[in-house]
Amino acid sequence: MRYLFATLLFTAAFFTQNNTAQSFYFGADLSYVNEMEDCGVVYKENNEPKDPYEIFAGNGCSLVRLRLWHTPSWYDDLNAGNRYSDFQDVKKSILRAKAAGMHVLLDFHLSDNWADPSKQRVPVAWEGVVDNLPLLKDSLYNYISQTLLALDADGLLPEMVQIGNETNKGILLSPAVDAGGWTLDWNRNSQLFKRAIEAVRDVENSTGKSVKVALHLAGPADTGWLMEGFWNNGVTDFDVIGMSYYWAWHKPTDIDDTGNIVAQLKQKYPGKEVMIFETGYIWTTAGNDNANNIISEVHPSYSPASPEHQKEWLIDMTQEVINRGASGVIYWEPAWVSSTCWTQWGQGSHQEHATFFDFNSNVLPNGGMGWMSHDYENLTPAGELVLMKKLEIIPDSSHRSLTITYEGITVNNLLEAKLLDSSGRMVASQKNWSEGGIVRMYLPGLATGIYYVTVFEKNQLIAAGKVWLNQP
Repeated sequence: MRYLFATLLFTAAFFTQNNTAQSFYFGADLSYVNEMEDCGVVYKENNEPKDPYEIFAGNGCSLVRLRLWHTPSWYDDLNAGNRYSDFQDVKKSILRAKAAGMHVLLDFHLSDNWADPSKQRVPVAWEGVVDNLPLLKDSLYNYISQTLLALDADGLLPEMVQIGNETNKGILLSPAVDAGGWTLDWNRNSQLFKRAIEAVRDVENSTGKSVKVALHLAGPADTGWLMEGFWNNGVTDFDVIGMSYYWAWHKPTDIDDTGNIVAQLKQKYPGKEVMIFETGYIWTTAGNDNANNIISEVHPSYSPASPEHQKEWLIDMTQEVINRGASGVIYWEPAWVSSTCWTQWGQGSHQEHATFFDFNSNVLPNGGMGWMSHDYENLTPAGELVLMKKLEIIPDSSHRSLTITYEGITVNNLLEAKLLDSSGRMVASQKNWSEGGIVRMYLPGLATGIYYVTVFEKNQLIAAGKVWLNQP
């Protein structure tokens, strides 16, 4: 894939750091992208290879959602044994999202594997304290706090976090309780959520930066009574109510019903934002690999499955929730295309028929990708993007040093440049250079591959670029 990343000039667009600037989020969960690229996928737009993060940013995506598993050791027995959606992988993804000018929603699954309405298993590392609520709460607090502070140390603090994933069922359950079926102990559940939120608020206080806290529930029809449970048990210090809404899984709840539920939540919980955290719609009933696909149904009014109906359903649903006061819609896994790699259940993707790409990993003409750039009515104007000037990164002939030029921006402090490898680990840095300057960064011995240059002002990421290095 070397040809895909050979470009040495990278223009980064960044949103203002004021969270109020973005009135409505058009989002995409891109958690699978790093894995897909390692499995040989080359994403294309107009049949030209292109960085997928740049594809989404260029088509109106303003928020990238990324899942975080505690210790996904099951990956060790798959494919090349690389782990994904762990801290290092998420760190790399956040860097890519911010470098492309998008905000980040970090999805704490609070598990080693998938968490959803039927599965909320505690990480193996915490099984020893799962029945000791005070110790479990401390483990949860420390994990969230340390994760966010570690990200902030590299200028990668997310703008929003969600406490758990589709938490209709009580979180952090023991293997036995989780396997026993439905359970919802509000006393235990509320204490865990409040402690997790406390960790985020303490990070805000220590960093001086704002991080929105979200709750995430599956199914609009279940959101109302579940929110009452949270609220009546003292879980009130959150900013966003996030819902999953898929027609295939949540029917007969239709678009109008979902809009009504958004409006009811806005009225009952004033000051809280409401967003669709997950949605999806298929563009074909065909498959492109040996993995069974997890969505098979389309709405009768948006039938048959086609790229045009995928886009139409998304536009109509988004327009309805905009009209009823929602703050965003996020599409789940629009880049989980087919590859030669295996999941836990089969070879390939279980969602390639619901992505925004055709079976050659090229953006679908008139498909779902265009949903984000549609001209919506009643949409509060979003804040203007702050377009950074070009960050020029030129390696010398031996690729043992980089010349970095950063011009055309007014800063009040000295800058720091860092070179990160593909896992997000810093391998070189240069401090104390100011605006309009040219800095030479000398490099240690490095493996051939893609590296990211990040520029910081007072520990705030303000520009980023990437470079291909191939030392002799």
